[in-house]
Amino acid sequence: MQVPPFSLREQLDLLGEELDQAVLQVLRSGQYIGGTAIANFEAAFAEAVQVPHAVGCNSGTDALILALRGLGIGPGDEVITASFSFFATAEAVSAVGATPVFVDVDPVSYLIDLNQLEAAITPATKVLLPVHLFGRPVDMERLCAIADRHGLKVVEDCAQATGSSWAGRPVGSWGDVGCFSFFPTKNLGGAGDGGAVTCRDGALAQAMRELAVHGMPRRYLHTQLGYNSRLDAIQAAVLNVKLPHLVSWVERRRAIAARYQEQLAHLDGIHLPVDVPNGHSWNQFVVRIPHSRAASICCDTSCTPSADSANFDLPEACCRDWLKQQLQAAGVNTIIYYPIPIHRQPAYEHLGYGPGSLPVTERLCSEVLSLPIFPELTLEQQHQVVRGLCQLIGENATAMAA
Repeated sequence: MQVPPFSLREQLDLLGEELDQAVLQVLRSGQYIGGTAIANFEAAFAEAVQVPHAVGCNSGTDALILALRGLGIGPGDEVITASFSFFATAEAVSAVGATPVFVDVDPVSYLIDLNQLEAAITPATKVLLPVHLFGRPVDMERLCAIADRHGLKVVEDCAQATGSSWAGRPVGSWGDVGCFSFFPTKNLGGAGDGGAVTCRDGALAQAMRELAVHGMPRRYLHTQLGYNSRLDAIQAAVLNVKLPHLVSWVERRRAIAARYQEQLAHLDGIHLPVDVPNGHSWNQFVVRIPHSRAASICCDTSCTPSADSANFDLPEACCRDWLKQQLQAAGVNTIIYYPIPIHRQPAYEHLGYGPGSLPVTERLCSEVLSLPIFPELTLEQQHQVVRGLCQLIGENATAMAA
């Protein structure tokens, strides 16, 4: 049996008829741009995030761009964020003409290291951009306190964290703007690209709404250069069907994560992700296998980095990649998030971050592996994942010790 890292088939089996009806209703309405489907979704999503305003847009990337533009961020400004994230986090900063400034991440949470954050603030800093990576929320009380001390705006990257919360408040409700992605693999996924921004300020919401439609406050009046970044009505229809299931889906993810924690706890040398009780939404379950441990279970003379890791100068990644390949041979399909940190991407070479500049981030990129997790993952599938890991790590380690 092949265990996928993610699957939508079961959702389609459950919701297929309702999805068909919702999409067909939009097609028959003729309201493909704007309309009631989008208005209904924006209202429902704002309520879910516990904010007054939500504005749909084309993608999570565009959500970040709209947020930064709406806050007036542009050339000469700096935005502090983490390099251990998807490229779009920094790409959006560059897209508005600002400069991303990278801070290393905490080795336990994998999130931006708040102990290092204030040292990166300069007179040019305008925004703190925390990433709620893999569904684990950043300590937003502490981060917002730092922002308040320095008069900075906060834009939350919630792309992987729909349904997450910190101290009982949903992510996306803490900062000036929350930015969400509805890419199909996210906790709340559409049938293609989609995104949203959330905020408490009505004027800011209106500014971002206008930017998403070519800087147009009313038909054929353009007060600034904007974007074509509307959420499609068909995507809104799909999201309207799925949104009521978000809470139960997150609860299932938490149950799956808890089983992984329990069943893998005995494996020596494998670092399991740290939970945030009632706050983590587990978009990914990411284990970390330190190189010193991985080298003791793989064949050092035969393992080679995967194609993903081969472009990055961390030879230690070959052992993690060996484990990934062996799991795949056992029918367990995993993903590496992320093999190359943003600050070491060729596109950001000009910023001057050399090898070792963000040591924790770079080490994580050579050691992390994401196990299969989605709400419909069966017990049998999860047991296959656990068996595969236990056999590879436990038995090989026993043989090495002997």
